[in-house]
Amino acid sequence: AGQVTEHDILPIFQNRCVICHGKRRQEGDLDLRTRESILRGGKSGPAIVLGKPDEGLLIKRVLAGDMPPVDQQLNLSVRPVTKGEIEKIKEWIKNGAPESPSSYYEIVRGPDRLVTEEDRKFWFFQPPRQPPVPTVKHAELVSNPIDAFLLEKLEAVELSYSPQADRATLLRRLTFDLTGLPPTPYEVDDFLRDDSPHAYEKAVRRLLASPRYGERWGAYWLDAAGYADSEGKRSADPFRPQSWRYRDYVVRSFNRDQTYDEFLVEQIAGDELVDYKGRKELNQHEIEKIVATGFLRQAPDGTGSGPVNFLPERWEVISDELEVLCTTVMATTITCAKCHSHKYDPIPQRDYYSLASVFRSALDPHDWFPPTRRYLDLTTPEERRAREEVNRQIDQRIAKLEEALEKVAAPLREKLLAERVAAIPESIRDDVRRAVTKPAPERDEVQKYLAKKFAEVFEIKNENLAEKYPEFKEAADKNSQKLQAATDERLKRPQIRALFELGGEPSPAYILSRGNPLLPGRLVEPKPLAVFSDPAHPYTVEKPWGHDGATGRRLAFAKWLTRPNHPATARVIVNRLWHHHFGRGIVETLGNFGHTGSPPTHPKLLDWLAVEFEARGQSLKEFHRLIVSSTAYR
Repeated sequence: AGQVTEHDILPIFQNRCVICHGKRRQEGDLDLRTRESILRGGKSGPAIVLGKPDEGLLIKRVLAGDMPPVDQQLNLSVRPVTKGEIEKIKEWIKNGAPESPSSYYEIVRGPDRLVTEEDRKFWFFQPPRQPPVPTVKHAELVSNPIDAFLLEKLEAVELSYSPQADRATLLRRLTFDLTGLPPTPYEVDDFLRDDSPHAYEKAVRRLLASPRYGERWGAYWLDAAGYADSEGKRSADPFRPQSWRYRDYVVRSFNRDQTYDEFLVEQIAGDELVDYKGRKELNQHEIEKIVATGFLRQAPDGTGSGPVNFLPERWEVISDELEVLCTTVMATTITCAKCHSHKYDPIPQRDYYSLASVFRSALDPHDWFPPTRRYLDLTTPEERRAREEVNRQIDQRIAKLEEALEKVAAPLREKLLAERVAAIPESIRDDVRRAVTKPAPERDEVQKYLAKKFAEVFEIKNENLAEKYPEFKEAADKNSQKLQAATDERLKRPQIRALFELGGEPSPAYILSRGNPLLPGRLVEPKPLAVFSDPAHPYTVEKPWGHDGATGRRLAFAKWLTRPNHPATARVIVNRLWHHHFGRGIVETLGNFGHTGSPPTHPKLLDWLAVEFEARGQSLKEFHRLIVSSTAYR
């Protein structure tokens, strides 16, 4: 309601015009992304004339049906401008193209009217606080504080722990849990013969150091992230040739016991940690950080399958990526807030689009790269040298194959040439030979004529020999198969399937009415979910480096997410680890700690584990050691 202003108009141009007049492509040097660029106009002159809507070229071209072009109108994002939209643009121009007042923006500057302090009183939205370790009657059963918390509950109903498993069973349990494999007979024998008090600790240390540990526990993370080797979504289901790099990154991260906060930061904003612009080679440490962003490339993406690359399909990809992030890392369901404010948790629709805007510098529906273009052409010097050496050897094989075929071809080529020359009239035969063999710059006019007229006689290709001589065709066919096989073995330059900054300023983000990309509403700013906000640790965006390579939005979000005592982050990961050891999480719904999720069966233990996890440096291996060393586990 009220006066039509800038941010009532820009979404129309976003949905209809920026495909031809946006960041990547500016037909006629016309950019329709901002009020300033619209006023600047293009090659043909001013796009609009303030106060005179009918005199500007923009309205004239739209009314004539020239904009958007007919060949673009199959795309839902660039369907013809409606009459209502034209009238709205005219009104805006007539009133002098006014900017939007601050009241237009869905931006929180003071107390949040949509997420209140009362909303934040729910247990999950409060930071974890470590309770004191309980005192129990049977302290001899307590191997570490986990046992005290559990035993307190058991003793309250006059129960205690089951007897400890026998040693063979215990080793089998431990080995399956930490590596996904059974112990070998030799490992069982060694363990049973070792009667030292530290035998179990040594087994734990050996298994955590095994490469199989990273494969076992990395697989759990990959499952949560939705790891796949093809795009899904459409029946074409194209292959993801470089997805394995992210898989291997996860396995290596678990094996080297990378701290969980660093693990998350790299997966959310690894590309913003590396100034790779203008470089073709990075060191392995830098490459790893960029590969890590494959976490946000695991959701199905059908925008590269045929002509299905419209705004709704792009938003599907963004929505799926946000769901993976929020359920895996924050145990928060947010997809319903795409169309309306969450009916159970304090997540207004504004927050959904604010969070999406955090990732808009890499996932911008109005500056979209299909999956086949979301690769970075980067490598390490070691990879380059190894690739060049492999290809050098293959090229030598190819050269030998070509040389072998030429030995067969040479006498046949001479034979065919003799036959062709014999067919030239004898009176001009010598003149033709001289004309063809003489360097082109030295030929006179007659020789130029003869050389051109008889060029095909002296040009004998392998195809000509194959047509004439069956023995050559057979040799050429066999040689061709070997050449193709060798060529296919050549290593291409490595690429990284990553999420990365697209460069330049991302397009403005608006709340979408009912989640419809064609019904934008109020403008929102990039921010995380307000219910988890903490004035002591605000979401603060700083550019990672000076140039236009990155906005810093995702890096700021990653730091906000891994801040000390975040209500969600530590709780969610310790609950996942607990679930995979004991078969059920303290919160049974691993991806939903909200009002519709299961309540924690032991909230004090969950908070103690979350705070302890941070206190122990967020080491996953150390946390495994804590769990498997408990009496409860044994």
